[in-house]
Amino acid sequence: MPKINSDTLWELASAEVRNRESGGGDEDGGGTVSERSVFLMGSKSGGKTSILLRCLDRDEPSKPTLALEYTFGRRARGHSTPKDIAHLWELGGGTSLSDLVQFPITPVSIRSLSVILILDLSKPNAMWGTMEKLLQTARAQLEKVSSQAQKAEKAKAGSKHQTSVRSGARVLPKDYPDRELISPFPVPLLIIGSKYDIFQEFDSDKRKLVSKTLRFVSHYYAASLIFTSIKSESLMSKTKSFFSHLAFGLDRGKTVSSDSTKPLIIPAGSDSFSQIGSPPTTDVDITSLHAKNPEDLWKKVYERVFPQESTNEQRELKDPAKDPQYSEPQIDAMRAQKDQELEQYKRNAAKSWKGLELET
Repeated sequence: MPKINSDTLWELASAEVRNRESGGGDEDGGGTVSERSVFLMGSKSGGKTSILLRCLDRDEPSKPTLALEYTFGRRARGHSTPKDIAHLWELGGGTSLSDLVQFPITPVSIRSLSVILILDLSKPNAMWGTMEKLLQTARAQLEKVSSQAQKAEKAKAGSKHQTSVRSGARVLPKDYPDRELISPFPVPLLIIGSKYDIFQEFDSDKRKLVSKTLRFVSHYYAASLIFTSIKSESLMSKTKSFFSHLAFGLDRGKTVSSDSTKPLIIPAGSDSFSQIGSPPTTDVDITSLHAKNPEDLWKKVYERVFPQESTNEQRELKDPAKDPQYSEPQIDAMRAQKDQELEQYKRNAAKSWKGLELET
């Protein structure tokens, strides 16, 4: 067997990277592996892990997400072809760990990054605060790394000033509904309303307000929107189609449902402000709300009906060393012994300081 030259392999790898960066490669021939990144964030205990596992067809029990977790999915485009790869990041803790967005959102990942925001429909009093905090934090990080990437590309290109990275704003088709009135999220965004099985039992007026509010927000950010429940095979199948569209570039389907009495299914570009209408109010005079812009108006109307809980969530994540799923008997026993020794040292130190006479 001939000896493989590592320098040659390195040159081949370098050429492949340059080819990808220049947009080369056979996209449909199956010879090039496609790699995309998807970042999931959302409501605490909102079902992010369960939805992700179902979308990946993994039959395993979901566990609470510890801070920021990574996994991946693979899918073959055909027989005897390399499998495309989706790098999947999941943020736990609701808004309490939002500063961790800096790890999945990098100058490299934004080349093929999408974001999924999962909101717990069964807890409308925490929904707006969660949505606002996470989208603002993610957007700020996206704009920061996009700027860094553009500067790096310009420096590399010299006087040509050509860049292959995404700019701070997505470029939408010229016929996109309300194109001049919206503020597109920097990367493709999917908003998933989870626990629809509980939400459908809500009062019809409250369901209507939540549904129309999320329609407005999704359209304003040029995002797709779908309501789902892990207890519904039909809804999970449609959710998987939206997920696979972001993770592997597959067709997300053409189903559209904007009826507030049914689960919403609205692909980006399928809605408009004229179809959404104004905020549904019965006992609120909109002119008295003194809103700064349409988004602020919807927020004020929504919070009149659903006063928001504090978004200053404490970092109440359990200590991993005490979490049963990470138990290691020998290490845990040693840790317990060291904890006892530390406490004894603290007590002895406190006694010695109390008995010490300080000179004046």
